[in-house]
Amino acid sequence: MSFVGIDVSKKQFDVHIHPAGNSLRCGTSPDEIARLVQRLARLGPVAVGLEASGGYESRLADSLHAAGLEVHVVAPARVRSLARAFGQLAKTDRIDAAMIARYLAAARARLTPYAPDPLRRRLSALTAHRRRLLAEKSGLASQLDTIDEPVVRAMIEARLTAIAQDIATLDGAVRDVLAKTPDLRQRHALLCRVTGVGPVLATALLADMPELGKVSPKVAAALVGVAPYARQSGASDRNGRCAGDRKHLRDIAYMAVLSAIKVKDPVLGGFYQRLRTHGKPFKLAMVATMRKLITILNAIARSQPTCA
Repeated sequence: MSFVGIDVSKKQFDVHIHPAGNSLRCGTSPDEIARLVQRLARLGPVAVGLEASGGYESRLADSLHAAGLEVHVVAPARVRSLARAFGQLAKTDRIDAAMIARYLAAARARLTPYAPDPLRRRLSALTAHRRRLLAEKSGLASQLDTIDEPVVRAMIEARLTAIAQDIATLDGAVRDVLAKTPDLRQRHALLCRVTGVGPVLATALLADMPELGKVSPKVAAALVGVAPYARQSGASDRNGRCAGDRKHLRDIAYMAVLSAIKVKDPVLGGFYQRLRTHGKPFKLAMVATMRKLITILNAIARSQPTCA
């Protein structure tokens, strides 16, 4: 079987075929993508890996999938870790393509193939822009406390008003997507039944965590970054450390848990209070409660049919 690594950039694709060792480069126009797909399809059994690259990989991934090829969109950090493990410190587009191919060859059995999901992609785009607007709103609002210049204050206040209108428009677009998709709407409503979970967290999970309900509770918690990884070697046995690459989900889940604790929810709030009563520090108790929340949501999603 051939393993193809493709390094994606705005204007070109660098391709490496493993184990043959062949490399090539092509442009990103629709015609060039079509020719590349045809060439890869002629290789026989093949798996293709692309790094997530801010959306530039989407058109190629969709075309490869439509041609019946096995496609994986892989995390750049994992590919880079493999490169360091091989002692490959240099970083170029051609080297990255080769490392993607070698990573795919080593990790394919543990990866989930890419499958286009236009509705999920739309939700993800809407929620991502909403987060950007909220970050801008927070930064501008804090400046009002220290800026006295009338012209600047007027500009900031006008921008804050525009941001509020844009956020309302995005929320309306999300509601429209959910209203037109019965499966998504049902899953969204079920997630919102959990104390502390509001429309923002439910929508973010539907958009950016397609694995929810399809993986074990431990894997679901790890994806959000609330599952501590063991760090033991010889006589050394240090405390576990959490890690995860979906920080925005972790941030929203944190606020959801705070809300559940504040209203004294018997499940999440009670669990948190028991940990604190037994002497657990605040941060550890919060992470453990967030993990319990993700476990509950994963079980709810598993009980429902997969969204179309």
